[in-house]
Amino acid sequence: MARDPELTSGAAEIAPKDAAALSETVTPQGIVAVCALPQPALRDVLDRNPRLLAVLVEPNDPGNLGTIVRTADAAGADAVVIDGGVDPYNGKAVRASAGSLFHLPVVSAPVAELLASPLACLATTGDGDRDLDDLIDAGELAGPTAWLFGTEAHGLPPSVLAAARHTVRVPIHGRAESLNLAAAAAVCLYASARAHRAQR
Repeated sequence: MARDPELTSGAAEIAPKDAAALSETVTPQGIVAVCALPQPALRDVLDRNPRLLAVLVEPNDPGNLGTIVRTADAAGADAVVIDGGVDPYNGKAVRASAGSLFHLPVVSAPVAELLASPLACLATTGDGDRDLDDLIDAGELAGPTAWLFGTEAHGLPPSVLAAARHTVRVPIHGRAESLNLAAAAAVCLYASARAHRAQR
């Protein structure tokens, strides 16, 4: 505790075996804290007239979740909305976000609330009725947009696909069968970010 006096004043020391049991890493930092997590509401996000949201429906891979949070931050998204699935504060998700979890609001809310909003909700699926390149060429990504992403194995629920403004597929120009979920999210979010930047 002498190593970080500004962090550890008033802290209690615990046995190394207890500290190891609380850690998810092989070489923990040696400090454990209990913190209150910010819980922003979707209504607060929507009241700020967001231009770009990333929405994950029942995400089941914390690594993908954290990577998409990081990508959304890099693309300038206003928030990430999560409907069910793994905890965004899961240790693996936090590490995969590389700090981005603390840069933008991460909101837990039912996707139905977004589908009822004025945002253009675009649902990603391998057999979407619109091609991402066609949306870009038609200038349809210039407005406020929420990109909806499902799980890698099962995609989005049929009810979400039916309620979205468009179902969108990322074109595959080579022989790959598909893209990893986080890679597809990066392509979609950056397509919107570029369309928004072109309007400035």
